[in-house]
Amino acid sequence: MYRYLTLLFSLFVASHTVNAQFELIGDAEYMSGNCIRLTPDYQYREGIAYYQTKLDLSNYFEITFDIFFGANDEGADGITFVIHDDPRGYEAFGTWGECMGYGRWSPSAYWANSITPSIAVEFDTYQNPQQNDPWYDHVAYLENGISFHESHWNNDEDDFNIEDNFLHDFRFSWNPETQTIKVTLDGKVVHTGQRDLINDIFEGSTKVIWGFTASTGRKSNLQYFCLRTLAQQNTNESTPENIISPSLKNAKAE
Repeated sequence: MYRYLTLLFSLFVASHTVNAQFELIGDAEYMSGNCIRLTPDYQYREGIAYYQTKLDLSNYFEITFDIFFGANDEGADGITFVIHDDPRGYEAFGTWGECMGYGRWSPSAYWANSITPSIAVEFDTYQNPQQNDPWYDHVAYLENGISFHESHWNNDEDDFNIEDNFLHDFRFSWNPETQTIKVTLDGKVVHTGQRDLINDIFEGSTKVIWGFTASTGRKSNLQYFCLRTLAQQNTNESTPENIISPSLKNAKAE
């Protein structure tokens, strides 16, 4: 039904110039083509990028990106897309390595660095048994800085691999009326669920920070993302504006 949203209410859809619109932490750096490198292909690196304008959870939104997970099969560690209201704001970070700059190494280690309150979608490219990871690449939904997950998505492929030297299409949407989260990767639904984010996660707050985290450990990969569109409900617009940047989907990484 989301394809028909322009018939239901006005959406503001805009392409964004990445430069100067993100707060960067650690190894994150601007690249060309509306892209931000989160980690270089080196060991023990961590990079985080937060968009400077907060999301409003009282409105519908959809964000579209291209994400690059590297070319080294058996590389590490992966990327998370995170929405948070951590008291540290744009300086919030989690543990490197298996926690990808988002979570903490153990759910009970409350003193460890993690981003909370928050939700996240992890794209995990390395098996860490302590986080209940399978041996193949996978996607998982996370909350409140806990990297351990009970379930995951891998397209029912025991050899699922996203470290394939290609960009991958990632979309995240939030519908406040139905309290529905929907996540797709390369056109396939990898997570959908209902959650009262405003009250159950963010304790009544509607304005939240969003961005990406990534890290490496003993193994590594070049990891980056490219912002394509941010679509959000705008009740001040009488007609939808559609300015969409060209997609890099399935383009070979240089």
